[in-house]
Amino acid sequence: MDIMRIVMIGIIATILAVILREQKPEIALQVSIVTGLMIFIFVITKLNSVIAVMKYFASKTNIDLLYFTTILKVIAIAYITEFGVQVCKDAGEGSIASKIEFAGKVLIMVMAVPIVAALFDVITKLMV
Repeated sequence: MDIMRIVMIGIIATILAVILREQKPEIALQVSIVTGLMIFIFVITKLNSVIAVMKYFASKTNIDLLYFTTILKVIAIAYITEFGVQVCKDAGEGSIASKIEFAGKVLIMVMAVPIVAALFDVITKLMV
């Protein structure tokens, strides 16, 4: 199972980081970041099948490709933002983490404008 592999990598890296943190804290941080990137990349590669299924259903229901890609981009921004925030928090940089989180929220809002505009268009058509 993939989750077993991920958990084992995480546990080994955690033990290694705890041991290294006392003598070489900069290397412990690097171990943490590299481990996080390995897990993130592993999980991202698994998302291809999910995206393929979502594309299939989007084409079956005649959903505009603009909305579908926008939703995928919003999800990607959320995941990447969360990853960056956690890395910064692990490094003890809560201030930078909060700025990344704010930027992610703003970018999600910007990406959602076409969907919100379409929603308002539908609402106004229903009211007339």
